[in-house]
Amino acid sequence: MMRSRFQHALLLGIIVGLTAGGCEEKIKPSVLPGIDPGNLPQQESWNSTIVLSDSGRVLARIRAGYIQKFDAPQETNMSQGIVVYFYNERGLHTTTMRASRGVVNESTYDLRAEGDVVAVSDDSTKLRSERLFWDNRRRLIHTPEFVSVTSSREKVQGRGFESDQRLRNYRIFKVTAQVRTD
Repeated sequence: MMRSRFQHALLLGIIVGLTAGGCEEKIKPSVLPGIDPGNLPQQESWNSTIVLSDSGRVLARIRAGYIQKFDAPQETNMSQGIVVYFYNERGLHTTTMRASRGVVNESTYDLRAEGDVVAVSDDSTKLRSERLFWDNRRRLIHTPEFVSVTSSREKVQGRGFESDQRLRNYRIFKVTAQVRTD
């Protein structure tokens, strides 16, 4: 009999506890004042690699010190130094590009690299600029900014640049200086 009263009291206590707990006001997690949660990245990563591919064929590999992926706008921001390795249609490495930071558009896979950008092709052609763009669909590197191109044949500077990603067939739109080395 004593045991039965104890069990009833225990059961009543559990029911009251559950009922009372269900009625309390829910506390929302706090967000730091001044921070808009809509502007926070959905993913973050440190010392990571992004692979851009099409139908299983690797187009580029990007290593970055810090990566932030956003859903709105659909882009991936990279900082703390980035290195981009470009590959041709057969999967062979063609060019390496280094920059301080960059952004990949997630819908087109176009790349914007900024801050002391240096691209070097496998035949040692070197391109320097403060900002370069890679057009994924056309496989072109371009910029409206000032560029300096050094190869075994020439040194050229100017404003406005467009090239294949191997840096073999390039155009500088406003050449400011050209020095031939023979």
